[in-house]
Amino acid sequence: MSNISWDLETDVVVLGSGGAGLTAALLAHDHGARVTIVERSDKIGGTTAVSGGGLWIPLNRFMEESGTPDSRDAALTYCKRLTGGRATDELVETFVDTGHEMVRYLEERTPVEFSAWSLPDYHPNLEGARMGGRSIEPLPFDKNQLGGWAEKLRASPTFMLPATLQEATFKYQSHIRPANLPMDEMVQRMEQGVVTCGNALVGRLLKGCLDREIPILVETRGRELIKEGESVIGLLGERDGRDYRISAAGGVILASGGFEWNDQLKTRFLPGTVSHPNSPPGNEGDGLLMAIEAGAMLGNMTEVWGSPAAVVPGEEYGGVQLNRILIAERLCPHAIIVNRRGRRFANEGAPYNELGKVFNEVDPATNVYRNVPAWSILDKQYRDRYPVITVMPGDPDPEWLMSDESLDGLARQAGIDGQSLADTVQRWNGFVGDKNDPDFGRHRSPVDFEAPHPSMGTIERPPFYALPVHPGTLGTKGGPITNSSGQVLDNRGDVIAGLYAAGNVMASPAGAGYYGGGATIGLAMTWGYICGINAAKSVAN
Repeated sequence: MSNISWDLETDVVVLGSGGAGLTAALLAHDHGARVTIVERSDKIGGTTAVSGGGLWIPLNRFMEESGTPDSRDAALTYCKRLTGGRATDELVETFVDTGHEMVRYLEERTPVEFSAWSLPDYHPNLEGARMGGRSIEPLPFDKNQLGGWAEKLRASPTFMLPATLQEATFKYQSHIRPANLPMDEMVQRMEQGVVTCGNALVGRLLKGCLDREIPILVETRGRELIKEGESVIGLLGERDGRDYRISAAGGVILASGGFEWNDQLKTRFLPGTVSHPNSPPGNEGDGLLMAIEAGAMLGNMTEVWGSPAAVVPGEEYGGVQLNRILIAERLCPHAIIVNRRGRRFANEGAPYNELGKVFNEVDPATNVYRNVPAWSILDKQYRDRYPVITVMPGDPDPEWLMSDESLDGLARQAGIDGQSLADTVQRWNGFVGDKNDPDFGRHRSPVDFEAPHPSMGTIERPPFYALPVHPGTLGTKGGPITNSSGQVLDNRGDVIAGLYAAGNVMASPAGAGYYGGGATIGLAMTWGYICGINAAKSVAN
């Protein structure tokens, strides 16, 4: 061993405390390793904590129990079609074969419990897809079980009310009709300390780590991997303003999230603009930079988990502008999205990841992004029934929401081609009457609304509204390439001994695709499970 003076000696260092990191820590501990979790911020949970907390896991037990069984062949066919060759078949097969084992392990050995979420796969028309069952979610959790650590649980700025995904999406449709939520019940849950979604998942994983007395160092930022020869043997961090060295006999597991808040890295790697991330602002690519310095081979660097975003100006989270995922303002009737030319450019009801990709389209005549900026165009029919970000039906119109009694006046305010916008709206209204969208197929949306046709409604009653729509992301999905054991590979395809990666810090096994609700966390926790086991085994060896 090196003559380095260590501040802490352990077997496995896990960098990051989201779903991937906490799962990795649990598995490494349970396989005999001493584990230390290192978290940059003063809160636990990373991007997972602010998310819906769902997992997309083929072959999960709930499918068989509900009479909608899955098959390995179907899952692989579906996943490989969406991955598009951007990840090896071995990695895709590892995910399909291991994800359900990870779920079973956590349910049997930790406080983590799941329930079914009746969400269809995001591409139900593709071979191997299922109309429901592969998405699951954590059961509600009493955060009082965390004791003093409950204050360290990262709060979500968007999933604040303790409704489950099943309740929000199907029982109450509260993501488009917030008034449907039984507020008395929501208040009672909050008073009791009950949390749902990402907070429930992180809370349950954290409880498992606390039960095992796994050390967690908050406000400790990873800065550099410490190597001996070609092997990673520890982590150089920054703690209380000074260097802090932790040895890692079994290796370092990178689980520190993506680089969506690092403008320099985004400019270097992403093909388009991602101006409005939906994740905590600490995701600046710390793990990615360390992996690059260690000689890691990179992959999938041009891809993100895309999602159109909208903002309430001045609303902050973590000291930066809070960016909210666009939901009702693109899915509901009486709403379309147009670019500066006043033209629709996609099916507004498409999966958010696929809709996010169209912001990267470049106009070859002008060499500018064709669909940036963009706006959601609404009318009074929409405004009377559905929310506009945080503004509910019946509330006064906010100053930040452009409105006008005419489409032409609205176009002038927004800088949109007025004649083209008028033509687009007229064409759209004709589609609504025909119950058919031949341009982009929105009439095939599986979402059911009270409208002439699901998700389609005319835009004809003034006043009219324009809400800016921005390119957002739930996180980037490029980073060091790993093998099926979670080990990071170097530029020649050889293993970098002692270095593992899981979650958004790694080159995603999903490639360019997004399988279904919870795919981000399902993949992250599966690779955390794999990394934790194999890092612990390397100590024993």
